[in-house]
Amino acid sequence: MRLFRAIIPAVLLVSASAQTLAPFSDPKLPFTVSLPKGWLGVKFEDGASGVSLVSGKQPPATLMRLLFAAKGGAAVNLTQEFQKFEAGMKGGGMTVKQTASRQVKYGGVSGMEREYLLTHPKGKVQMRVWYGNGAKNLYSFQLTDYPTRYAQASALFSKVLATVKFK
Repeated sequence: MRLFRAIIPAVLLVSASAQTLAPFSDPKLPFTVSLPKGWLGVKFEDGASGVSLVSGKQPPATLMRLLFAAKGGAAVNLTQEFQKFEAGMKGGGMTVKQTASRQVKYGGVSGMEREYLLTHPKGKVQMRVWYGNGAKNLYSFQLTDYPTRYAQASALFSKVLATVKFK
């Protein structure tokens, strides 16, 4: 299964409580979702399928990624997917500290969610990553932000994830 690599952005300044969500649908996506109004779509040249958006044009900006990969009939072990994800982060020169782990469903799809504190040469960021094991796809939904703003961004991410509906 293809490893989803997180892009560590220069991250945010946004109020989760002040964010209004707007419905978003794309026929290429196997889900619909409501996303924060005013956020900007961003395209990473990493081959990942899905939608990525940032809270602003200039750093620091919060990053959300809602990604998917076809399973092609393969069995998926979410613990192994997280091990590959963590190895990719470490291979990129980051120190990875897992701060939380839980089983959770979004849009009726079971999955595992972990939170991390990542230390890299330019400082620290926090991440929240959910891997979902859908019937046809593996989902990787991610939030990245600075620790000082992470709680607020995570609350907004929870609002976004509560709107996910898989097709």
